[in-house]
Amino acid sequence: MNYKKSYTPANGYTPLCKIGECSLKDLEFGIIELTPGQSYTFDTEDKETAFVMLWGTANFSAKGTDYGKLGVRATVFANPKAECFYAGRNTKVDIVSIHNCKIAVCATPLDVDTEPQAIHQADVRVSRLGVKPWERDTSFIVDGTTNAKKLTIGEAYCTPGNWAGFPPHKHDVDDMPRECVAEEVYYFLFDPQQGFGSQCLYTADGSIDEAYRVKNDELVEFPYGYHTTVSAPGYNTYFLWLMAGKHQGFCRVNDPDHAWVIAVENMVKKQ
Repeated sequence: MNYKKSYTPANGYTPLCKIGECSLKDLEFGIIELTPGQSYTFDTEDKETAFVMLWGTANFSAKGTDYGKLGVRATVFANPKAECFYAGRNTKVDIVSIHNCKIAVCATPLDVDTEPQAIHQADVRVSRLGVKPWERDTSFIVDGTTNAKKLTIGEAYCTPGNWAGFPPHKHDVDDMPRECVAEEVYYFLFDPQQGFGSQCLYTADGSIDEAYRVKNDELVEFPYGYHTTVSAPGYNTYFLWLMAGKHQGFCRVNDPDHAWVIAVENMVKKQ
């Protein structure tokens, strides 16, 4: 099975991962692109949904409330803190574009009602994880501090030649608090745009053993299995990461064959 998909830029909403039509059973992803002054109404149906402003500015309203303007970036590489609008299930979200905007739509089925929320730059945390050559800056946009109940969403920035998410890790066994079951998607952009990276996805038994060359506007689904990413020399790698599962958060385990790298990381950090 091919877990990689490509997005062709288009006006309006383009679904890319839809439950029942992809490898994922609990997570959906798509892109909205709007021109200045254009409006779009999105029905969340039975899913909690986050609208991450990749770039541009738009006004959001829902349930009779105007939540104002969101979006402060010209590109994802201009600022590591994306603004976002969150909406619960059964909500019609009205979006009016102020500038050309590109919005990532992340959704998961939810069986409880939640309230809409505007997430601003000040609400987003950024951490530097790992050490070179497996260092990246990671932001946390949607998590347990927001109104979301299942979604966890952030962005990762990997400099040329660096790895992200190393050692390879997974989250596909219900063994809380050590590990949770959570599906995931990475959506990639590069600077310069002709850049690329490599995305690995594999299982211990070899039932999945994939290494994809990922380019601008491509994504990879992780229904289960270990995964890790590397950025090609000369190119900055960005990926939006979104997770959903029974337990919200970052409960994962590393591939035991490569877990020794963590000890090296800790030694380097102490120097």
